[in-house]
Amino acid sequence: MARRAQPVSQRAGIIAAAFVVAVVIAAFVGISQRIETTTGLRAAEWQAVRFTVWQAFLSALISVVLAVPVARALARRRLPGHTLLVTLLGAPFILPVIVAVLGLLAIFGRNGWLNTALGVVGLPEVSIYGAHGVVLAHVFFNMPLATRLILQGWQSVPAEQFRIVGQLGLPPRMVFRVIEWPILWQVVPGAFALIFVICLTSFAVALTLGGGPRATTIELAIYQAFRFDFDLGRAAVLSLLQLAVAGAAAVLALWILPPIALQTGRDRAVRRWDAPAPWGDAFWIVLAAGFLLLPMLSIALSGVVGLFYMPVSVLSATWTTVWVACVSTVVLLVLALPMAAWLAQAQWGGAEALTLLGLVASPLMIGTGWFILIFPYVSPTAFALPVTALINAMMALPFAVRILLPAMRQVFSDYGRLSVGLGLRGVSLWRIVIIPRLRPQIGFAAGLTAALSVGDLGVVALFADPDVATLPLQMYRLMGAYRTEAAAGAALVLVALAFGMFWVCDAWGRRHAAG
Repeated sequence: MARRAQPVSQRAGIIAAAFVVAVVIAAFVGISQRIETTTGLRAAEWQAVRFTVWQAFLSALISVVLAVPVARALARRRLPGHTLLVTLLGAPFILPVIVAVLGLLAIFGRNGWLNTALGVVGLPEVSIYGAHGVVLAHVFFNMPLATRLILQGWQSVPAEQFRIVGQLGLPPRMVFRVIEWPILWQVVPGAFALIFVICLTSFAVALTLGGGPRATTIELAIYQAFRFDFDLGRAAVLSLLQLAVAGAAAVLALWILPPIALQTGRDRAVRRWDAPAPWGDAFWIVLAAGFLLLPMLSIALSGVVGLFYMPVSVLSATWTTVWVACVSTVVLLVLALPMAAWLAQAQWGGAEALTLLGLVASPLMIGTGWFILIFPYVSPTAFALPVTALINAMMALPFAVRILLPAMRQVFSDYGRLSVGLGLRGVSLWRIVIIPRLRPQIGFAAGLTAALSVGDLGVVALFADPDVATLPLQMYRLMGAYRTEAAAGAALVLVALAFGMFWVCDAWGRRHAAG
């Protein structure tokens, strides 16, 4: 597309990006108002910083190390249920965190399946609470993500390369060294960096499984200073510290990532001749499937029974969660579509980094800043749900833009000159050309945003109103009141809601999508 052929005005995209920056800057200004020069970090808070970095590093390392043999086994074998298992590897990403924690407790908790089995054979029980529980939960969420990323990397290897090594009769060790290791070196650093940043800003896992002086993250320390002590000055200092740690990690990740070398082939189906006896690969596949599916199975089994124990408050919380997720999705599309159109035409590649503000600036940091701004004038609880919806949209913005941007560039490349020549601009261009050809990407981004918003337990925990709560917050309260059956029923409703909203949006995008 010629440089002058700009079918879509970049003004809307710039305004959307400026709005995202303004939200973060406003939160920063609010935090700055509460920072005192005499406010320093105590020993417990330095411990929270060390634990945050340590658990994020360990979680990312274990997730990637376990993902390598699982991805290799999936790449080399086509066992029964292979396609379904690869699809389920994406489930933990949209599974509500609080639900996954409940499933892990059913397996590894004090009265879980594992401790029951250990008691039968006379072995001492294990505890999931503490640092090892936080790491275990993060591995549950992120090992499937790392597996998908590594698997996609290996599946990009042209089939001709495996045909050649098969004809040469190279052993598996040499195949790994010659073909698989170079791809692994390209994909693994990126997967590790992404998981590391995600674990740095994790809140719900630390809230439910962490705690105590040795298992407190920075996010949890912000929550404790805010909710228990109402020390806004200390919460502000911790919020800036969280922003500095996550921002430094993101910049370092971008700096150390190696370039991706693309390979070309003839698009033939990949066939592997280098795989030895299937027992080793089957072991890793079964281990990953069990680790992934058993907590989900426990949620389903206990949730069906728990439906009969749910209080009426769960129903009102469900309705609140639905409309908050809908508002988040609408806000996300209003921001992401013009930003993707702007970035697709922008000459400055660094503009895409603006979308990362929602990921680097944690929800609690933004929520704390906005609470400080609102507090002197009106009750912050009155704005709890709108602020939650806005921040949920900002958290999903980096993922949505990455989903929309490649397709947006392709549309402008294919139809940009023609649209300018026909005089198609503004709403007509979006309605006739862009949206019909971006429906699959729009539906997927909207579904992802809705699912993530449904399961969020972050900002709403700061602004929590005793009378108004989202479903994750209501479920957490039930767990805190030891109403396990009711919490299990709420968990099943929450899972159905998250996957249901994702399916509805994604199905809308795939149906009648223009080619």
